[in-house]
Amino acid sequence: MNHRPSFLARLFGESPEENDFAVRFSNRTLLALLLPLVAEQFLSILMGIMDTVMVSSLGDASVSGVSLVDMIFILFINIFNALATGGAVIASRCVGAKKPEDARRAANSVFLISLAASLTILGAVAVADTRLLALLYGSVENDVMEASAVYMRVCVISFPFIALYSASAALFRSVGNSKISMIASTAANLINVAGNALTIFVFRWGVFGAALSTVFSRFLLMVYFLVKIADRKLEVSVDYRALFTKKPDLPSVRSILGVGLPGSLESGTFQLGRILVLSIISTFGTAQIAANAVANNIDSFGVMTGFAFNLAIITVVGQCVGAGDWRAVRYYSAKLIRMSYAAFVLFNAALFAVMPLLLRLYRVSEEAGRLALILILIHNLCGILLWTPSFVTPNAMKAGGDARFVMIVAVASMFVFRVGGSEILGRRMAMGAVGVWIAMVIDWIFRSAVFAVRWERTLRSHEKAGPERTPQ
Repeated sequence: MNHRPSFLARLFGESPEENDFAVRFSNRTLLALLLPLVAEQFLSILMGIMDTVMVSSLGDASVSGVSLVDMIFILFINIFNALATGGAVIASRCVGAKKPEDARRAANSVFLISLAASLTILGAVAVADTRLLALLYGSVENDVMEASAVYMRVCVISFPFIALYSASAALFRSVGNSKISMIASTAANLINVAGNALTIFVFRWGVFGAALSTVFSRFLLMVYFLVKIADRKLEVSVDYRALFTKKPDLPSVRSILGVGLPGSLESGTFQLGRILVLSIISTFGTAQIAANAVANNIDSFGVMTGFAFNLAIITVVGQCVGAGDWRAVRYYSAKLIRMSYAAFVLFNAALFAVMPLLLRLYRVSEEAGRLALILILIHNLCGILLWTPSFVTPNAMKAGGDARFVMIVAVASMFVFRVGGSEILGRRMAMGAVGVWIAMVIDWIFRSAVFAVRWERTLRSHEKAGPERTPQ
């Protein structure tokens, strides 16, 4: 008697067809990759909330000032992450194609690229100094601007630390090792929170203390990864002697930049769009800035599983593409997308249950607290349906070699719908921060539709072409 698999088994179970794939990822393998990434995101966001709560004890001006700088710095951090992703895509393809030496060359190349990018951006931000803040947030109140200036001048030092940590973590993920990043980043976040408690509540150093603690924790995180990634026993490792004594491997550099540069432009312009949106919000007053900061902080819990799937799908699809098996690409990308939807439902249900408790942690005005709740509901209720196709699917496309298309669509959608919509709904129609967040949802709808159509066409095209080897 044949037993039909249950609904859940059909969605998330293993299939006999996987035995024919060139690269196979069992459920145990996928969970071993995903669970540390989810745990890392959860703990990182939790520590971020504790960080913000501590800063919020200094008043609305301090938490607003720190949030304004963080929005700028996330632009640069996203660039570092995009370059690291380029390295991870190429390294994972090399792993899938059974080319360990090519994978090591890719690792060295992504380190060189990341270090050069971080030092260049550090220099540019240091030269611009407060002129950058004045350009973007010139209309904010004086005490908010003062807090922003202090925080920016200290935290800019940490750019090389972030870039090299991001490159190392991405290389570990390219071979399926996400546990090391979870453990290390958790330790660094705990150090940051402990440092904040010391510098804010004991030494009374205010925003300066919060920034100093952040820089110190990022430095320790970088040092740890620099030691671990140099282990020659690893499938993908960095050779520091070759890094500084041999000429760069130009084919490897070009391959990484072929993925990393479009990704950097996408991430950079995406965050620039968010900064422009925040500059619109900054004209609505301190309460709305603070509400936006609190909402951004808490709603991260609702999408944290999405960030984990973003990273995991690069490793899985990258290895399948490297092995030339597009049947496996379709199967595992669809499976990970289904898993992402399910995770969104579960985690948002838990988040909504504890929302009142989370909001009480923030010492912001009653007006800011009420508005923050509205913004969180808009973001996370819509995110359950739209975040995965908006962000997880395009990461599969990047791993499959379609990074340029993703960049064009994402940039166009950001400026047309999110920035343009924020100006119309938020400012001209006087809807404030609520209008801005509605514009964000419209951006998600457009991205989801375009990426779904493009990804299906890409899969069909490669499946018709038959087995292949993707050039490294």
